[in-house]
Amino acid sequence: MAVIIDGKQSASVVTGIVTEAAERLEREAGIRPGLAVIIVGDDPASHAYVGAKGRMAKQCGFNSMQYTLPEATTQDQLESLVAKLNADPAVHGILVQLPLPRHLNSEPVIQMILPEKDVDGLNVVNAGKLAAGDLESGLISCTPAGAMILVKNIHGKDLSGLNAVVIGRSNLFGKPMGLLLLAANATVTMAHSRTKDLASICRQADILVAAVGRPLMVKADWLKPGATVIDVGINRVDAPEKGEGKTRLVGDVDFEACADVAGAITPVPGGVGPMTIAMLMANTVVAAYRSLGRPSPTF
Repeated sequence: MAVIIDGKQSASVVTGIVTEAAERLEREAGIRPGLAVIIVGDDPASHAYVGAKGRMAKQCGFNSMQYTLPEATTQDQLESLVAKLNADPAVHGILVQLPLPRHLNSEPVIQMILPEKDVDGLNVVNAGKLAAGDLESGLISCTPAGAMILVKNIHGKDLSGLNAVVIGRSNLFGKPMGLLLLAANATVTMAHSRTKDLASICRQADILVAAVGRPLMVKADWLKPGATVIDVGINRVDAPEKGEGKTRLVGDVDFEACADVAGAITPVPGGVGPMTIAMLMANTVVAAYRSLGRPSPTF
């Protein structure tokens, strides 16, 4: 039976470092890290995520700011709010909750966030720094950064000699995850929907990361025995055993079957998910320290 990787425990370690760093900054410089989150419209899942981020920010001792905009908000109105937050020295991190309503274009909004305040790590400057191997001066996308901590907790910081396979090539997760694994000296294969004989590619992986958004796609016979499996998928499926109309969350990996073959595996929920919010807090405190020219904490 695989070791079940406890994302909640790892996240609490990260948020502990963040809280201590935030307290030190306020004590020594009189500055509280400021995180501004913008949400547009009424999507219940987005509001749940934003609420969780706000609660964690307050718990870490941040100045937490939430901007809730109506569904009818225009592109100009949204961009003018981002410009205002860019110019506010009390705001160290800006996050625009995605997805935006369909009439809004998210890409120009994300790209106008100052790179040093881009705590989601999606600005092309931060993405480019990661691609160039600069892990020190940019901000790294939260979910891959959190997943990478879970990998290093199992294998250590140097992944030399290990084969890693990432299923999924999104800008949000797959590409930065592959680059982080490469920076840690793993031999990395980027697999995706057009990959031929995906199962045989996965069977070569010492570290398998699944981020495709297809429930229970990765089966036990896709795994190399003893592999570390990081499941980034969050899928809601019908759960008639819970009652009519009920659902449950599952990952992209068939957890029950794969746990018998893997060496270590993340559950869904409770694996990568908690790390995403923890790394958002980490990026915010790092941004606050950098804004004052101070050496930032490491995670």
